Amino acid sequence: MCPTEAAVERLCAKGIIAVVRADSSEQLLDVARALLAGGVDCIEITMTTPDALRVIARCRQVFSDEALIGVGSVLNADLANAAIAVGAQYVVSPIFDPGIIEAAHGAGLPAVPGAFSPTEILAATNAGADLVKVFPATRLGPGFFRDLLAPMPHLKLTPTGGVNLDTAGDFIRAGAVTLGVGSALVDKKAIRSGDLGVIEKLAAQFVQAVAEARQPAR
Repeated sequence: MCPTEAAVERLCAKGIIAVVRADSSEQLLDVARALLAGGVDCIEITMTTPDALRVIARCRQVFSDEALIGVGSVLNADLANAAIAVGAQYVVSPIFDPGIIEAAHGAGLPAVPGAFSPTEILAATNAGADLVKVFPATRLGPGFFRDLLAPMPHLKLTPTGGVNLDTAGDFIRAGAVTLGVGSALVDKKAIRSGDLGVIEKLAAQFVQAVAEARQPAR
């Protein structure tokens, strides 16, 4: 198995990618520790986070192979390359830009572009996307995934936006291979108050919800 395939397998293993958007980079290491303690080991640090590149580099240094640290909210190949240079292990974008896929694959890393319509999702897949981030999934819901996968079962889809503890299992049962979870997991109120036990508990609950949804129907 090549490194890219191994990374994609890890992104899908627990079924949860924590999408970290924060007002400050100060507590992100503690947030990552809480996520890991709860069983979530795939952490996407968005470029909208202050000093995002420095945070990615620091997380790689601290967590090494304990976590898979990716970069999110990547809008062009230059940003992708900058994040890769400091150690990002996968690249996520809210849009489909072939140049971002090329930058990730040039470094031997998974590319997860964003797409919305069936045509755009298939185009991203045909361009080499390892997973396609269906965004914003808030407006689509699990039924969209089920309908889309009926004629195109080869698609590897991950919803972002609208994923919470109430919908996580439904998205998995509808065919999502993993879930991008932001504020429903990385609770900003808990970060501000320093009560990171909340995030650890939420992480464990999301992991359990995915595991239960993946069980064969009885």
